[in-house]
Amino acid sequence: MTPERMLATLVGFRSVVGQPNGPVIDFIRDHLAAQGVESTVITGPEGDRANLFASIGPRDRPGYILSGHLDVVPAGEPEWRADPFTLRHEGDRLIGRGACDMKGFVAAVLSSVPALTARTLGAPIHIALSYDEEAGCKGVPHLIGQLPDLCAPPLGCIVGEPSGMQPVLRHKGKAALRVTARGVPGHSARPDLGANAIHALIPVLNAALAARDAAETGAQDPAFEPPYSTLQIGRIGGGQALNIIPDAAWLEIEARAISGTDPRGLLAQVEAIVAAQEALSLELLSSYPALALDDGHPLAALVAGLSGAAPGPAVSYGTEAGLFQAAGIPAIICGPGDMSRAHKPEEYLKVEELYAARDMVLALADHLSR
Repeated sequence: MTPERMLATLVGFRSVVGQPNGPVIDFIRDHLAAQGVESTVITGPEGDRANLFASIGPRDRPGYILSGHLDVVPAGEPEWRADPFTLRHEGDRLIGRGACDMKGFVAAVLSSVPALTARTLGAPIHIALSYDEEAGCKGVPHLIGQLPDLCAPPLGCIVGEPSGMQPVLRHKGKAALRVTARGVPGHSARPDLGANAIHALIPVLNAALAARDAAETGAQDPAFEPPYSTLQIGRIGGGQALNIIPDAAWLEIEARAISGTDPRGLLAQVEAIVAAQEALSLELLSSYPALALDDGHPLAALVAGLSGAAPGPAVSYGTEAGLFQAAGIPAIICGPGDMSRAHKPEEYLKVEELYAARDMVLALADHLSR
């Protein structure tokens, strides 16, 4: 199957974040089986979503992981000029939801499988595909936890997020919280007889803003843009009507941390406020660490050689690379496309970018066949 056809097939699966992904998992498992490659499906605690792991070559030897996610963000924007889940080929662009982020990389990998199985690999190439990355890398920890039973300790992991096929050694970590406030409803003319849930969130808002200011003036790393950790309140809601005392309210906060800073630690003031108030409760929405691969690490030199590009600047978005590194597996980002095209209408990947990713995969096979 050509890379374009594989990408068209993958885009056709509406594997939206937070939704079941059984059909795309079944397709990939069958595609691999047709090439004689056995795969392991690792179902998450949700029960309707799964990761997939497969190895080509001797899995009892240390090799390399090619990691990607199968979920995509929703595609409800009215600016789409056609069905976002039907790939369109216009000029040099392959247009569709997930074409860039990041089914393009997955298509490059899966379309390479026949060529990989035809090689005599001295070390394995592992394929790791996860779910709900767009919700904060929720699926991949369940896969990483199974790796000791699936393969020898890997030498490294290449995460194929869009990077213009330029190796990226660092990304920010992230933690996200949802704070819920409970109140007592009543007529707004008698606020003394109720408890305003929105007002109960004010100390949380103040703590979040204080934490934001502290982060911006704290540790700096010029490799990132901006060069400091960030914090924002991204969503907020509550109340039924203006003349009803709100009995429920909520807000969501995220922190993005430069390497060496714990993203959860940036939210410590917020968590302390919540713990001290009976009317408040907290839910951890997501958390993953920053990535920080040393410039001189062998994985950096390897991927630079495979991609033909020198390592680029750090990125402020996050990936599962930080989780692989935290598990003791060196990790790096290198994938086709540009993140500026992702999460928006008419998302696209260029044809040459798709083939550049495939060439990198085949170059890794050449490296391991020597």
